[in-house]
Amino acid sequence: MKFTAALLALVGLAAASPLPVETVEEPAELINLEKRASLNYVQNYNGNKANYKYNQGAGTFSCSWNNPGDFVVGLGWTTGSARSITFSGSYSTNSGSYLAVYGWLNSPLTEYYVVENYSYDPCSVSGSQNVGSVTSDGSSYKICKHTQVNQPSIKGTNTFGQYFSVRASKRSSGTVTMGNHFNAWKKSGFAASNFNYQVMAVEAFSGTGSANMKVSG
Repeated sequence: MKFTAALLALVGLAAASPLPVETVEEPAELINLEKRASLNYVQNYNGNKANYKYNQGAGTFSCSWNNPGDFVVGLGWTTGSARSITFSGSYSTNSGSYLAVYGWLNSPLTEYYVVENYSYDPCSVSGSQNVGSVTSDGSSYKICKHTQVNQPSIKGTNTFGQYFSVRASKRSSGTVTMGNHFNAWKKSGFAASNFNYQVMAVEAFSGTGSANMKVSG
């Protein structure tokens, strides 16, 4: 998949002074801008099917759909990591959709999800293997893995592994501590290295729904 990404940069200037200088805290507006500026990746896979709109500088995106066929949209980072990701907003769906942290490893080629809200449980798919659980950010998550055979990927049609953490207590706002999930997945073979992109995303492949989200990390 190919997506457009824009990188915002903040440049700070400092001047030396022979006189004592009072320490001044950065304004909240500047701190918030710095956080938003770290979002440098736009996920837009079939966004035309979802009325996808986003403001990368503000860290916000919205989408709505009606029996769309598969799409994945959201905002995040060109390189995944064990960061903590904060999200807030609204998410409503009646079938075939997730609100999740979503990303890829380059090698071994791996797709992963931390599913925060959903109308379809990916661990219920045929061939999925339940491999444990993890407690993080106020809820338990069941963990499963699956192998996709000759399916679309970041490296064309390919065979690759999938890892899922599916939250028991669904939510549309909160913080996801990715390191907790990576550490839990490692017990079942997750490499936790060679990261490609990582985003807070909405995916849908059937039904109707809408989402309005704000993301920071």
